[in-house]
Amino acid sequence: MATDELHKSEGETMDSSKSVFNLGSVVGDLTIEEDAGSNDISLEGLQQELEECKADEVVANILSKGVKLREYTKGVENNLRQVELDSIQEYITESDNLVSLHDQIRDCDIILSQMETLLGGFQVEIGSISSDIKILQEKSLDMGLKLKNRKVAESKLAKFVEEIIVPPRMIDIIVDGEVNEEYLRTLEILSKKLKFVEVDSMVKTSNALKDVQPELERLRQKAISKVFEFMIQKLYALRKPKTNIQILQQSILLKYKYAISFLKEHGKDVYNEVRAAYTDTMNKVLSAHFRAYIQALEKLQLDIAGPTDLIGVDTRSTSLFSRGREPLKNRSAIFALGDRISILKEIDEPSLIPHIAEASSKKYPYEVLFRSLHKLLMDTATSEYVFCGDFFGEESVFYEIFSGPFAVMDEHFGTVLPNSFDAIGIMLMIRITHQHQLIMSRRRIPCLDSYLDKVNISLWPRFKMVFDMHINSLRNANVKTLWEDDVHPHYVMRRYAEFTASLIQLNVDYGDGQLDLNMERLKMAIDDLLIKLAKMFTKPKLQTVFLINNYDMTIAVLKEAGPEGGKIQAHFEDLLKNYTAVYVEELLLEHFGNLIKFVKTRASEDPNSGSDKPITVAEVEPLVKDFGSRWKAAIELMHSDVITSFSNFLCGMEILRAALTQLLLYYTRLSDCMKKIDGGSALNKDLVSISSIMYEIRKFSRTF
Repeated sequence: MATDELHKSEGETMDSSKSVFNLGSVVGDLTIEEDAGSNDISLEGLQQELEECKADEVVANILSKGVKLREYTKGVENNLRQVELDSIQEYITESDNLVSLHDQIRDCDIILSQMETLLGGFQVEIGSISSDIKILQEKSLDMGLKLKNRKVAESKLAKFVEEIIVPPRMIDIIVDGEVNEEYLRTLEILSKKLKFVEVDSMVKTSNALKDVQPELERLRQKAISKVFEFMIQKLYALRKPKTNIQILQQSILLKYKYAISFLKEHGKDVYNEVRAAYTDTMNKVLSAHFRAYIQALEKLQLDIAGPTDLIGVDTRSTSLFSRGREPLKNRSAIFALGDRISILKEIDEPSLIPHIAEASSKKYPYEVLFRSLHKLLMDTATSEYVFCGDFFGEESVFYEIFSGPFAVMDEHFGTVLPNSFDAIGIMLMIRITHQHQLIMSRRRIPCLDSYLDKVNISLWPRFKMVFDMHINSLRNANVKTLWEDDVHPHYVMRRYAEFTASLIQLNVDYGDGQLDLNMERLKMAIDDLLIKLAKMFTKPKLQTVFLINNYDMTIAVLKEAGPEGGKIQAHFEDLLKNYTAVYVEELLLEHFGNLIKFVKTRASEDPNSGSDKPITVAEVEPLVKDFGSRWKAAIELMHSDVITSFSNFLCGMEILRAALTQLLLYYTRLSDCMKKIDGGSALNKDLVSISSIMYEIRKFSRTF
């Protein structure tokens, strides 16, 4: 109820929010009844407390309505008392539950107390266990370290025992066994033991070594002795005639290359003996093989050229006996390359087999034998170089072995080269040597580099010497002896053309400047000689014809050799062009001399220029009538002259056409000159029409 009133008062207070609160008037009206049982209450400070509490809603509501404090207090007390009674009644109602809850709490407290005691005990035990674990951990680490150390010691000891012990089986194999694959495996084991004893410093101080070392030393000596005897026996097989050395090396010796390694490591002196025995054996065997092969090849040699087989030497001056050593059909090979160049395409073909070639009675130029011999040398050297590297592991072994074969080859070339006068053959050998160097380079085998360089160095001076012999033969040639009363190509010029074409062919893929310079010198020498030979003819026309025939033949030979004639071919083409122009003039002067002289001297003059001697009809008329009466016959004579003078029909027809064209030009100028002369039209009836002359020219062009 008091609460309801309080709320009601609060509502009223809110409704009268606009009213002014007058604390004095309210307090003045208050009358507080003194409680019978109460003591005097001091009101001192009440005003101040009311001022402080006026902001409170309840207090402000009470003061604004004027409610008496005692009544309000009583109402509050009644409310509190009612609330208290209700609470007591509720507590009495729930007393059984509270008693039960109290009992449960007490039981839980007992249980928790017991758990606390139990957990405390656990904590103490866990602390004790933790200390035990730490102790065990320390013991475990200590035991692990000891175990590791013992394993290391055991491993070293086991290795030591394994390396130093000499099994009975190994002793039986080394002492009594045959040298085979099992023997080689046993040698590897023995080698490891010997190295172990020598390398490890701790082993040298062990007592076990004192017992084992004598046995190891005896096994080492026995193994060395047995391997030495075995290898010497195998090396002797190399000396047997008709032995295939490569097969013996690859199928037998290489199987036992570890035996050589064993000797090299544990028996250096014996190894050197085996090495020396092999080197000496192979040196003698290969030297004998190459010497026999060279002797067999010499029987197949076809001599191409001798010291007198030079460009400028008169063939008629040589002795009949000097030609008895070779068939006539091979004479062309001295200066013409021909099929000999095919040897460069067969560079990697197998070597000649002498007895087969000899049975067919076939002979070969020396460059063929040279290629065959060097092919055998390359294949043998390659096989031996690879074998020495695999078997001995030393390149020096190869060079010691091949010192003998190289000496045989040097001796052979020392005999052959001074007697070689075949310049084309020597140049072919230079190219063959270059190709062989490329082959060895592709094989990645350097063992013949210095030898092939030496061969190349020896070939070039010989080529230069023979080449100079050809040049000197031209410079020192006896022109009277060489000259023949024949305008056709001279045999010396044909030799030169074939010789030059051959060298140009051999220089196509090489661009050798040294060879180009030599050919330039040769060209100058032949030019001088040809002019001298031409001057032996008494008539200038024959001199010109002779030169044209020789230049035309030379150009034809150079073109047949290929399109690489270069400067030399261009040089002769220029000469041919110049002398063709000279011949055309000489031919026309022979048949139409008066006409040409008039055209060159008088036709260019202007009749109306007031000259002292103007051109007259009387001066021109004989020329016109003479030309008209015999021009066709003259052309036929020119044609016949050309046909008989020039050996090359095509060249002759080209010259004839040039001569007729030039004749047409001269006659055209004469015709033009007549048109300018007073009264020249009277000669028109005697003029030959230009179309008639053109018809004759076309007729010969069709023949051409």
